[in-house]
Amino acid sequence: MDFQLLTPALVAEFEAIVGTAHVLTAQHTEADVYADYGRDHTEDLQFTPDVVVRPGNAEEISRIVRLCHEHRIPITARGAGTGLSGGALPVHQGVVLSTERLNRILEIDERNLQATVEPGVVNEAFQNAVKEVGLFYPPDPASKGSCSLGGNLAHSSGGPKAVKYGTTKDYVLNLQVVLPTGELIWTAANTLKNSTGYNLTQLMIGSEGTLGIITKVVFRLLPYPKQNILMLVPFRQEAQAAEAVSAVFRAGIIPSGMEFMEREAIVWSSDYLKIPLTLPEDIRAHLLIELDGQDLDQLYKEAEAVYGVLEGYDIGEILLADTAAQKDDLWKIRRNIGNSVRYNSVYKEEDTVVPRAELPTLLRGVKEIGSRYGFTSVCYGHAGDGNLHVNIIRGDLDDEMWNVGLRQPITEIFELCVKLGGTISGEHGIGLVQKGYIGIALPDTNLELMRGIKRVFDPHGIMNPGKIF
Repeated sequence: MDFQLLTPALVAEFEAIVGTAHVLTAQHTEADVYADYGRDHTEDLQFTPDVVVRPGNAEEISRIVRLCHEHRIPITARGAGTGLSGGALPVHQGVVLSTERLNRILEIDERNLQATVEPGVVNEAFQNAVKEVGLFYPPDPASKGSCSLGGNLAHSSGGPKAVKYGTTKDYVLNLQVVLPTGELIWTAANTLKNSTGYNLTQLMIGSEGTLGIITKVVFRLLPYPKQNILMLVPFRQEAQAAEAVSAVFRAGIIPSGMEFMEREAIVWSSDYLKIPLTLPEDIRAHLLIELDGQDLDQLYKEAEAVYGVLEGYDIGEILLADTAAQKDDLWKIRRNIGNSVRYNSVYKEEDTVVPRAELPTLLRGVKEIGSRYGFTSVCYGHAGDGNLHVNIIRGDLDDEMWNVGLRQPITEIFELCVKLGGTISGEHGIGLVQKGYIGIALPDTNLELMRGIKRVFDPHGIMNPGKIF
């Protein structure tokens, strides 16, 4: 890629567009603040951009992108920086374009169950806003309290409720996008059905900022489910916890959340949060199972059916959360596993996903591979949709093993996923750290089609270069 160097004259043009206060350079910005724009939550990776630009609207983004296109300057769009695949890292320096100022909920349309928002809105803030009018936006990544909707769109993020309600892509009707050449377009219409040409909306979702920058989103919403039941189920065998997942679905029950946590995951997180949780020594894993809906009596019937399924497994005493505070604590433990692992060690997180019935085989395979190559892993994830997060702990591994030696076992984990009918990323994206493995999941024909799409959208290759391929 033939990129050009950023000049002081171009920086001055950025300042004329967004204002001097919203153009940051290393020379004139506090070191810690500037460094934050060069990292996300991926391992301990750090890249320093030439400049950070913080536009306030779509028109400003369009003007900035057009300048970068004309001058061959790489652009890395950045939301909240909570990603786990290195998607927001400026590996070719250039411009980090932060969407943090595009943080408005523009409209909540209660008649049509829709909302129009900007990409810098935090996921949980959006959820709370629509909940106030009785509506529901289901996608809820573990980092929902800090991640932005734009980042969710970039990776088609999921979360615990994906098992019943689907992922981010299932709630998007229309997008306003700045293309890599600076044009501003809408990708579709604000309708539930649309059979008018290629689906550019879904093409943009999950494209990790390589095809354009999303500036507005029209989401579809649901009525808010007013009732829920939450249970924590302890298992004496990890594989049985994974096996029980498919059994619950085969019994005709669709939970709104079904999360797997092996022992170390739940212990580390409860310790990190200082939430007391007593675990008998023989318990090796847990399922956190949530049922939701409008009719509490119906949910209790479903809970009884779940109990009936679980009686066939070697389980301990099931905890039925009986207060809102207890439910909140259990979900905090689940959502903070990643933070607790990060607190304990540098780690590599592999976002594996297989058909849910194959989860026990995947889990056994991960542990066997770790045993052969001498690393430990902390596993947890969205068991209901077969999405297992494998956290490889650095611990005492030396630099050679960490930077080079782990490539082979990670390759074997991904090959196992594909053999089982799965793939190498369920919701974190490919980004920087997984691009070397994408050929395991996708043949050359598929990859060349994707590269061709990239060339059509971004002829100079300026948009988030160095990612996916």
